Amino acid sequence: MNNLIRFLTRSSDESGVFQRMASENFGVYKKQYLIACVCLLIIAGTTAFSAWLMGPIVRDVFYGNDFNQAITLSLVVMVIFLLKGGVTYLQNVILDRIGNNIVARYQRRLFDHLLSLDVDFFSKQHSATLVSRLNQNVLGIRHMLNTVILGYVRDLVTLIGLIGVMFYRDLYMSAAVFIVGPLALFVLAKYARRVKVIARQEVQINASVSTAMQEASHGISVIKAFTMEDQLRGKLNALTEEAEKRSNKIARITARTSPLMETIAGLSIAAVIAYGGWRVINHGYEPSDLTSFMTALLLAYEPAKKLARLRVVLERSLVNARMIYEILDTQPSQASDHEVQPFRMESGRIVFDDVMFSYGEAAAAGGEESNGLIKAPPVIRGLSFVAESGKTTALVGPSGGGKSTVVALLQRFYEPDQGEISIGGQNIAEVATAELRSQIAFVSQSPILFQGTVRENLRYARPDATDADIESAARSAQAHDFITALAQGYDTPLGENGANLSGGQRQRLSIARAIVRNAPILVLDEATSALDNQSESLVQTALDELMKGRTTLVIAHRLSTISNADSIVVIDSGQVVDQGRHEELVAKDRGVYAMLHKVNTSRSGS
Repeated sequence: MNNLIRFLTRSSDESGVFQRMASENFGVYKKQYLIACVCLLIIAGTTAFSAWLMGPIVRDVFYGNDFNQAITLSLVVMVIFLLKGGVTYLQNVILDRIGNNIVARYQRRLFDHLLSLDVDFFSKQHSATLVSRLNQNVLGIRHMLNTVILGYVRDLVTLIGLIGVMFYRDLYMSAAVFIVGPLALFVLAKYARRVKVIARQEVQINASVSTAMQEASHGISVIKAFTMEDQLRGKLNALTEEAEKRSNKIARITARTSPLMETIAGLSIAAVIAYGGWRVINHGYEPSDLTSFMTALLLAYEPAKKLARLRVVLERSLVNARMIYEILDTQPSQASDHEVQPFRMESGRIVFDDVMFSYGEAAAAGGEESNGLIKAPPVIRGLSFVAESGKTTALVGPSGGGKSTVVALLQRFYEPDQGEISIGGQNIAEVATAELRSQIAFVSQSPILFQGTVRENLRYARPDATDADIESAARSAQAHDFITALAQGYDTPLGENGANLSGGQRQRLSIARAIVRNAPILVLDEATSALDNQSESLVQTALDELMKGRTTLVIAHRLSTISNADSIVVIDSGQVVDQGRHEELVAKDRGVYAMLHKVNTSRSGS
């Protein structure tokens, strides 16, 4: 294995990637690879034997005129090729099954790892770019491992067998033919280094093409409304043109190996014909030996060419593997659940105590410099408030003030830079995130639905929920009537993110999912923002019933929806600027809440 790694790689980084891939996969498929290698040995042996057999055919049949020998040798040839065909079929089936399983294993592994990463990781990635890179790179790993088996084992063993026949037939001609081999390998190594650089760029550009196509698919109504077709068409044309250039460049570099190998092979074969013919004519060299030698040389050309090009071909796969491991090696910033304590839901009392938070490095000027790094200005600045257990606490304030960030911190999508968030007196930074989130039902401002049926989407909230639980939740969310009106009712498959539903219907399903969750803490982030007045009134009645006895955090811009909240926390620029009940805050004529109330009242009146 070490010799193989040294042959395929030229740097410690490449060697490390290949060793990691080999250790993760070759052991898993040890028996299958062993059978495949036996098949490849048989294929190589039958190929070499075919070349050796040309000697007896020429000597005994063409020159010896032995018909019985002709019958015998023809039967031997038929058996050889039947055996070779059967073994080739078995080898292809085994390697294809291994390849398919490798793809499935890495897809499962990547998906599992992605689910463990923080929200911050996904906020820096475009979804289409990420998916495109994952699909392309996983297929690259499969290609690499199978190419190593086929290219290194089959072609090398076949080449060794044919070289053995050549040396057996003529030692001196064989030695002369292989003097030029190192020259070809030296030139091909230069090609391989160029492919490595271009291959990574090709993956990134192809991912950009996929991103542009997905954005066009999702935003087709906006594209049509703003007549953006020509602009996006130009953008996609530029990307596809660049991707085509990169692919063509790799194709040219890879194709350059062919004229090199053809030239070397042509010179070698021409020299053998001239020298061999001269020996046959002038020195009585056996024509059968020359024929066998020539057959072995011609058959050896193809595996030799593939082996010479192996590093060039595999450089693209090495790039794929390296990019896969970059994702797999990305570690969550949050502590592992194995290092934390179990969450004890003794009380639903939520406390934010002097919490400070910023979204990482600043994207533009305006951040603070620390140790040479630019830090983004804080979004949350020393925020402190209490949401009492079993009560409804509303978060209000101007847009961009930090209300949604508060909800994200509560669910540990991000970790605060300083301060503490506790539930029932327990610091949530010290508890298992899965246990924490299992006690929270969440309805986001933008409803998210997943591939599958209506029933499956609602059951994601609680896998053990019965059909009766699901239908009861749908009725409470005023969703049951429109669900039963669908073609297959609760078993109707949803389009991409519920594209076959209206915005209000998607939001009501999102609310029904939160009801199914039946968690002690309820978080509503503009939960009724997508509903018309009639639906909002109906759903608000259901939510009021749902909120009873639960600790509820509500983010709302329409203040009429939270006028009955037990406590209203006014947040502006990441700080609590006021707190109290609706009547108290309205009475403060110059307060932020009073100003927001006036704006809301004037809008509703108009």
